[in-house]
Amino acid sequence: MSKAADTAYARIRAGITGGEWPPGAPLREEELANLCGLSRTPVREALRRLEADLLVRRGPGARSFVADWSAEDVAEMFALRAILEGHAAARAATRIGPAALMALRAHNARILKSVRTGDAATFLEANSAFHALVVEAAQSPRLVSMLAALVEQPVVRRTAERYDNRAFQRSHEEHDALLEAFAAADPVWAESVMTGHIRRAFHAFRAASALPPAQAED
Repeated sequence: MSKAADTAYARIRAGITGGEWPPGAPLREEELANLCGLSRTPVREALRRLEADLLVRRGPGARSFVADWSAEDVAEMFALRAILEGHAAARAATRIGPAALMALRAHNARILKSVRTGDAATFLEANSAFHALVVEAAQSPRLVSMLAALVEQPVVRRTAERYDNRAFQRSHEEHDALLEAFAAADPVWAESVMTGHIRRAFHAFRAASALPPAQAED
């Protein structure tokens, strides 16, 4: 992929995962080219790559749209994330250093602030940073690559925007429990906490989306 196509890919992907364009929104090549300051050719390349990432779907007439996912798709995303992030937490428990632990506590303090203010944007930013740091602490390039291929961020955003105060609080508490497991250097405890944390997030999404259990279970 050319440098121009890489630029278009990064910009469009950030717009999709950041909620700039909601699921089902049309992605018009000419408008995207103007937005990126590029010709339509690299934008077309970027859209093909985003289609392979399952972030874009092709409709009639080869028009592109932001992908939406079925209940089964979402359930699979969360199931894979629970496995991969649970493993990341287990690895991190025996590898994480004092500086990373301090940074995790700082991110979780920001999450606590979002609990008090009901600020979904702060929650999303701090939550993403917290989970990214756990994966980094796992010291596994394979995990980084595999998790990057998941497209859960739009789902996380959609869930968080419907959270009530108690849901924010529970997320903060679960992060606190994970920090305790890290401080104890206990990989089994850390994996259990992270797996449960992701599974609860899945059920929060299902409740927020009003999906019946039979549709959303993996």
